[in-house]
Amino acid sequence: MDFGLVLQTDPPASAVVGLMRRAERNGFRYGWTFDSAVLWQEPFVIHSRILEHTRKLTVGPMVTNPTTRTWEVTASTFATLNDMYGNRTVCGIGRGDSAMRVAGRRPDTLARLGEAIDAIRDLAEGREAVVEGRPLRLPWVREGRLPVWMAAYGPKALALAGRKADGFILQLADPYLTEWMVGAVRRAAEDAGRDPASVTVCVAAPAYVGDDLGHAREQCRWFGGMVGNHVADLVGRYGEHSGLVPEALTSYIERREGYDYGHHGRAGNPSAAFVPDEIVDRFCLLGPPAAHIEKLTALRELGVDQFAVYAMHDAKEATIDAYGAEVIPALNG
Repeated sequence: MDFGLVLQTDPPASAVVGLMRRAERNGFRYGWTFDSAVLWQEPFVIHSRILEHTRKLTVGPMVTNPTTRTWEVTASTFATLNDMYGNRTVCGIGRGDSAMRVAGRRPDTLARLGEAIDAIRDLAEGREAVVEGRPLRLPWVREGRLPVWMAAYGPKALALAGRKADGFILQLADPYLTEWMVGAVRRAAEDAGRDPASVTVCVAAPAYVGDDLGHAREQCRWFGGMVGNHVADLVGRYGEHSGLVPEALTSYIERREGYDYGHHGRAGNPSAAFVPDEIVDRFCLLGPPAAHIEKLTALRELGVDQFAVYAMHDAKEATIDAYGAEVIPALNG
């Protein structure tokens, strides 16, 4: 199993770079950042520094979207980083949550997202693509490679990921929901004539190593609020009891009363007060290293190829080091 570290690009950028270097020293192979231009610093500038100061880390956004940058700009950015540092990037992409809503826009349609996945990959790898009805190509790209991984929860999005994406990003670590969603992606890939095993599966969630479970829950409760934004969209689209989305995912948002993006992804987010302890425990990895190893082993058996650690809490360094010392060796020893 591969391991990744997910950070917000809060200033100073040097701290983000330092944590990514620490992660690489501890055996992490991927470095991810949020991408929301209003809330945090521009990630791709910082990606360049991360790549410069690491040797093998693969770097990318978790996740970008098809609208805040035009497709040729996104592709050119990835292709430039790859040319400078040797094809060490990955494009995580979705419909857009904070980046779009904070700027007063609605998340993109799945149709537009599907077109963007194809176009960004083709352009970054040197092939021609159609952008806004116009054929374009980046003539300077040589031997570029850009895997595009899609974040998804709902049935139509899962099907799109299976049909088009090189990887599937699931932002929660509940084994029951992971099995359900990975199965949907694999079936869609097979129906599209693809090898289902060719779609990389990445589960991303907060991990907090420590014995004080109550404190860990409070540090990670924000995640249930963030996931709740997507769940609310699904309930609005399909209904809570449609059978198309597991009630194990949708039932917990009954007490949700809106969301303030000013606290997005941060410990102590007041918009996450509705999230019960049960959801924090299900969606996150908490407790001593042995508890993390047990849950990750179960996820690996469900077909998860990478676990990406959200480290938006007060024990970033300690968790990275504990994973390097105990968790990663146990999963890959």
